Amino acid sequence: MAKINDYYQKKQLMEKLSEELANLEQDQALKSELEFENKVRELMKQYDKSPKDVLQILGAIDPSIAGAKADTTGGSRPMRPMKTYKNPHTGEVVQTRGGNHKVLNEWRKKHGKETVQSWQQD
Repeated sequence: MAKINDYYQKKQLMEKLSEELANLEQDQALKSELEFENKVRELMKQYDKSPKDVLQILGAIDPSIAGAKADTTGGSRPMRPMKTYKNPHTGEVVQTRGGNHKVLNEWRKKHGKETVQSWQQD
């Protein structure tokens, strides 16, 4: 009996949502917004621009646009430089942007921190 109750609840919900959707489709403000959206998409397609490009353009016009700030900063801090370490005993090479690398930690335990640091290449 639980399935039939679930069925009728979902059916009622669908009917309610259908009514709400029909009401929205009659709303002039929504029609206007949809028309604007379609025109913007057509312009983007015509000029081969992505939404990100449009946000950058709008950000140049109005710096208060939040999307433009996130795109120009690239994150909260700069990316760490890539470091390369080569183990002279095995010839194994490790590239990492951080110090907490599994292989590097194993090398540090075995050979010592200063020794492994000396293996860093430019």
